[in-house]
Amino acid sequence: MYSYNEFDEAFVRERVAQFSQQVARRIDGSLTEDEFKPFRLMNGLYLQLHAYMLRVAIPYGTLNSAKMRQLAYIAERWDKGYGHFTTRQNIQYNWPKLPDVPAILNALADVGMHAIQTSGNCVRNVTADHFAGAAADEIADPRPVAELLRQWSTDHPEFQFLPRKFKIAITGSPNDRAVTRAHDIGLRMVRNAAGEPGFEVIVGGGLGRTPMIGKVVREFLPKADLLPYVEAILSVYNSFGRRDNKYKARIKITVHETGLDKIREMVEARFAEIRPQFSGVDQELLADIEAAFAPPQFRNAPVDAYEDFYKADPVFRAWADTNLTQHRNDSYAIVTISLKAHGATPGDATAEQMRVMADLAERYGHDELRISHEQNVILPHVHKSDLPAVHAALSKVGLATANVGLISDIIACPGMDYCALATARSIPVAQQIAQRFDELKLEHDIGPLKLKISGCINACGHHHVGHIGILGLDRAGVENYQITLGGDGTETAAVGERAGPGFAYDEIVPAIERLVGAYLEHREGREETFLEAYRRLGPAPFKAALYPGESEQDAA
Repeated sequence: MYSYNEFDEAFVRERVAQFSQQVARRIDGSLTEDEFKPFRLMNGLYLQLHAYMLRVAIPYGTLNSAKMRQLAYIAERWDKGYGHFTTRQNIQYNWPKLPDVPAILNALADVGMHAIQTSGNCVRNVTADHFAGAAADEIADPRPVAELLRQWSTDHPEFQFLPRKFKIAITGSPNDRAVTRAHDIGLRMVRNAAGEPGFEVIVGGGLGRTPMIGKVVREFLPKADLLPYVEAILSVYNSFGRRDNKYKARIKITVHETGLDKIREMVEARFAEIRPQFSGVDQELLADIEAAFAPPQFRNAPVDAYEDFYKADPVFRAWADTNLTQHRNDSYAIVTISLKAHGATPGDATAEQMRVMADLAERYGHDELRISHEQNVILPHVHKSDLPAVHAALSKVGLATANVGLISDIIACPGMDYCALATARSIPVAQQIAQRFDELKLEHDIGPLKLKISGCINACGHHHVGHIGILGLDRAGVENYQITLGGDGTETAAVGERAGPGFAYDEIVPAIERLVGAYLEHREGREETFLEAYRRLGPAPFKAALYPGESEQDAA
């Protein structure tokens, strides 16, 4: 992974010192809250419903044991003993006190972390496939390119005040685990006819109040052209993106209103103009970065003990079947640690749990951890012979839930429990759904199903790309939950279709139960997933289950 050099260290420390002075001026009254707002947002500090919230960057979701232990220390020392991992592969602290924020930022800097550009109309944290560098289906590890983009975009003088926030996601695999088509720029590594690796470039994706799937602006872009091409896209957006209406300021609206062909023409013209300015220094820097991402020295040892344990222990076997993914080295596995214990808050981890995950990474995982956009934690490189010990340690702290990819592995935003923008609760709904299907003992029979919940139209819970999406809204002061069906965040991305009228808070869990019951009734064998069944059957049988006794026209 990338480690700070002297420049990085000096840059971050200077920003901390600068913001510390701004915090002091806010506390002594020299700055009003309105005057302080742009300064705090540039440093990842939000004012939420009940308190300030600090969003800490975890670039492309990668960290080591020292960083994770420091996150645990911060949670205990200055917060309420836990942190919340987000769909942007970051961590949020929901209860810091303003006078403590400079100390928190200094503690982060001690381990090469910060909160810069986790807010504001700038390029936000570049996210990546959480299995990067380990996945068996990967063309190449995309994280060095993500790091190049991070360094280029940090405090970029042209792109600090864009029309709106800007999000980039990258994957090195043909199987998209980074939701690239729902980002302002999505980068998918592909090979051309000669077998050379490059990128498919996608623009104009995004969720929120106007969800759109991104469009391919370049089918193949050579790796050496990536940085100038991304700069060309941002230059065009910065010039033509709308600034008159923040709800129409994202690049997806620019692409939609201007048209893909015209956007492509402008991007290509800008690219031709600035490409000669890139003399190759960026590629030299990329080569240095790639050296820092060399794969670990994998251990050559027998895996017989794992196979015997798998056969003998049904609890371990259930966990292995759901929470392990094939590694590029057959003697290893990728471990997904579920932060979705039934009834827990999705994405939350206590300081104790963070320390256990850090210890496991250091002892068994080549000192690497990843945060996934699905609000789980990954140990990307674990030798199979160590898996029983890893499972036993996770079990002791409530981290061995065998539900990754199942209905209780729910993405949920903080909702009205924390967020000032939310119009409905998300966390209790997620908890109740998970508990209900755990009681029914159905989730393993149901199989892969992505359920995502947002507490407002901003869609921080990614409900639009859930196989089942839930959107909480306010209807005359009463919480109302709309259901969308058929969303998909993979390489076959789709925005879910609204099923019909919403449901009251006490009706939403029974509605989901009826919906899943319809799937179990109509699926063609246990191998057909919910999404496959929905695409085969269309919405009719699912609407009939959601709105029993109503005609299809009434339900619409």
